[in-house]
Amino acid sequence: MTKKTFFGAMAVVTAVALTGTALVASNMGFKLNTTLNQSGAGGSANGIRTLALPDNRQTGMNDAKALMDDIGSVNTQIISKYLIGTDALQAYTGRKTQPSTFFTLNSGEGVLVKMQTTVNYIVVGSDDPALVYNLKAAGTGGSLNGIQLYAYNYHQTATDAKALMDDIGSVNTQIISKYLVGSDALQAYTGRKTQPSTFFTLTPGEAYYVKMQTTVNYTPSHY
Repeated sequence: MTKKTFFGAMAVVTAVALTGTALVASNMGFKLNTTLNQSGAGGSANGIRTLALPDNRQTGMNDAKALMDDIGSVNTQIISKYLIGTDALQAYTGRKTQPSTFFTLNSGEGVLVKMQTTVNYIVVGSDDPALVYNLKAAGTGGSLNGIQLYAYNYHQTATDAKALMDDIGSVNTQIISKYLVGSDALQAYTGRKTQPSTFFTLTPGEAYYVKMQTTVNYTPSHY
């Protein structure tokens, strides 16, 4: 199923839609127009941002090469995966002059993209409301420091960092952080009075760093 054929098979939700008094089911398909800004455009310092893809992606969207091809290889410099075992990034460049190996895209894992030019990218797919995400604490399941780049679901009811921490479990979660495109830094929300911080709004299409205190099998609250 491609972007063109996807819409014939699934209903498309372009916003939080109401049907009578009920919200549209969370396993329905959607398209999301998200702007991927190059360096110096739209407040982006270095053309880097996080990207959250849906659980059920369009046919063939299985790895970093497929994602780069879909965004446009001439538009995209690097696609990177956060490695929980080393707290480092695995980068895919798609260039023979910069050899790299593409990696698999996994449901629930966000990626980082670095843009060469600004692109309005259409994300197509659907979220799986029954899918369980294993958020690992430090030293569990190969995780070094309990940090993962979580792909925020389009249909989650949590709309800010506090709500997401509460949904995962505040006793289980140490920090939720947002990547700031203007400074290439992280804005951290701790949820602790002893570590004052301000929660931030969550945006569909963005992924967020989650640092766990304990390992949790997490099924997001959804509409």
